[in-house]
Amino acid sequence: MNRLIFWCERPSLRACVAAFVGALVFGALVFGVLVFGVLVCLASVASSQPLRKSGYAIGTESCGSGDLGFSRIPIDMKAGFCAGLVASEEDHLKFPRSIIQVPGHDLFVVADMGGWGHADGRLLLLDPHAAQGKRFKELLTAIEYPFGLVIGPDRKLYASTAETIFRFDPLADNPRGTVETIIRHLPGRRITLPGGTRLDESAHPLKQFVFDRNGRLFVNVGSHSDDCITLAPINRPCAAAEGASAMAAIWLFTPPAGGVFPELKPNDPDPPHAVYARGLRNSLALALHPNFPDAGYAFLQGENGRDLPDIFKPNEELNAIEQGRHYGWPYCYDLSTPSAEFKLVLQSGVYKSLCTANALYKQPFSLMPPHGAPLAMLYYHGAKFPELEGKLLVGLHGYRPTGSRVLVYDVDDHGFPKPSPPPVRYHVSCAADPTHSFQIDAGEVAAAPFEELIAGWHRVNGARPQGAPVGMTVAEDGAIWLVEDKNQTVIRIDRAVGDVPEPLPCDMRSQALIDQLSAFVAKDAQNRIRLTTLRKGLVEKHCLGCHSDFGLKAGQSDAEKDTTVLRFMLSQDGWIYPGDPASGKLRTRLRGLGAEKLMPPGGEKLPKTEPGYAGLLETADLLVAKMVPGARMRIKSGPPQRKFFGKANKECGEMPAGKVVVVTQRSAVDKPGFSRFFRPADPYLDGECTDDDGYYIRQEFLVPVQ
Repeated sequence: MNRLIFWCERPSLRACVAAFVGALVFGALVFGVLVFGVLVCLASVASSQPLRKSGYAIGTESCGSGDLGFSRIPIDMKAGFCAGLVASEEDHLKFPRSIIQVPGHDLFVVADMGGWGHADGRLLLLDPHAAQGKRFKELLTAIEYPFGLVIGPDRKLYASTAETIFRFDPLADNPRGTVETIIRHLPGRRITLPGGTRLDESAHPLKQFVFDRNGRLFVNVGSHSDDCITLAPINRPCAAAEGASAMAAIWLFTPPAGGVFPELKPNDPDPPHAVYARGLRNSLALALHPNFPDAGYAFLQGENGRDLPDIFKPNEELNAIEQGRHYGWPYCYDLSTPSAEFKLVLQSGVYKSLCTANALYKQPFSLMPPHGAPLAMLYYHGAKFPELEGKLLVGLHGYRPTGSRVLVYDVDDHGFPKPSPPPVRYHVSCAADPTHSFQIDAGEVAAAPFEELIAGWHRVNGARPQGAPVGMTVAEDGAIWLVEDKNQTVIRIDRAVGDVPEPLPCDMRSQALIDQLSAFVAKDAQNRIRLTTLRKGLVEKHCLGCHSDFGLKAGQSDAEKDTTVLRFMLSQDGWIYPGDPASGKLRTRLRGLGAEKLMPPGGEKLPKTEPGYAGLLETADLLVAKMVPGARMRIKSGPPQRKFFGKANKECGEMPAGKVVVVTQRSAVDKPGFSRFFRPADPYLDGECTDDDGYYIRQEFLVPVQ
């Protein structure tokens, strides 16, 4: 009996069955014991196979304990910490952006924007103690861009839309009946610029806000565009960022005596505001030291800098906010680099020499990793992690290698991080330069160093997706909760037990595979034409300078430009799945499908206003569909998942019915009864197989794409 159990602890179905068959020579009693042992073994085999939720491989380990013990997910974390998956896309989350605990209750409110579909937002009540699949209850629906969630000075829960701030009771039988709006008519999605131009989609309509301990309310009013650049020559300041209702600013609302804003009745005027600070492109990360506004205590802002194409330029900023100061946008970036487009504006007037010799300008307190996109920031106060007490946590949401992590800054007694002299280096990614120093055009500069609470959150095939943290909060028990919108998850960070897991490898699409795909395109005359068409009509015309330069450099030939653009797109996480254009982000982002924003900005109008643009989208689909030589086949309907294998029968993963693959050998030469196909969509690889071995699936599981 003991020997049988020892043998079956190995998670091998073949071993268990062999044990069962071999034991038939024994008598009925032994047979009964063996049946029990085999059943135990089969259960062990089943439990050892990882589930996948929102792209995470879920094993048997937990993070946390009791009702607050959740499946541990493979994120590379600081020693002593672990991450548990509370909710996933299976819980029908769409685009979660923030989270806050209901005071005095083990319940949380989650703001789910639903995407960029204007009125798709919801506020949800999360009960982490409820059964999986039953943890959410809708509180409010049809909200335009809900984002901020804050507990106010009156201990009530406050939330924001694109244009309003309101409070409500999430535990009421009818939460909508408790809504009390305190701020209205903030610049939202639809705005009219000072010159009369009307925008149907302002670039930064989301409203983050914070209260200080006197009840004053500070609200982010993001810029209407990335850089405020208009037709050259630009000889006057950015009009939308000027005046008493400036965008790209933090607005201050002061409550009446008593420190609580009254509910606005239908005919009440909006409460007055002052522009507290200017030149802040988008302030979604705001943090007040508990002693603010006492003299000398920190009011910090994490700045999302403009979208220059260089992966290391500009740096994001950590700003120390002071009333009446200007923080540079759109005239300055990094510490003191003038924006070339505003050269004339910086030569005279109120902004003369703003970036270098103007008392109005306040340089960043410290630089942060470029394009990291800080979307959440808070001071940690809690009993669970005494080593974090009083420190500053910053979540970086950005999809470039410098994003996807949570930073920890040591701070002084007034809440300010502690800068160090250059060079100050930071981790980039195993997919790019391992480390990089904080630099501006003039060279290396001082910056506040940080640790990483979450470090490795790049995509690893079969193990985890790329992380995208947005809102964070500290629960009353000291645990850290966060939401990530890219993978539709709620995550709880707790104290880890046991050994620290080894960091996962950098396992996105390999350079060898990119080389192979590039060669396929180069050999196909029609795809070469399609690639050139896309590069000229889409990338160079609409994409450069928005999020990346696609690797293009001055002096390249047309052929070199084509290859550079193709290799860039192939190296991006999830952009292209060869043979299956419908699954890649190149298609979903260009067409505005799903929760993520349509790209390029304003692209919804291009099919109607730009001749040939609709054809470009079709060309992109054809390039991907025809990229790999072979027959496009679809996984046949039937069981939810179909297993596929390597050459030596090693199981490589499972793909759902309906997934498209490119079959390179209908009757595999080295595996009778199987078809060989090109690498599948990456999420379905389990990390155990290699491209060199190839991927095989039973012929009867495939049907031609119609």
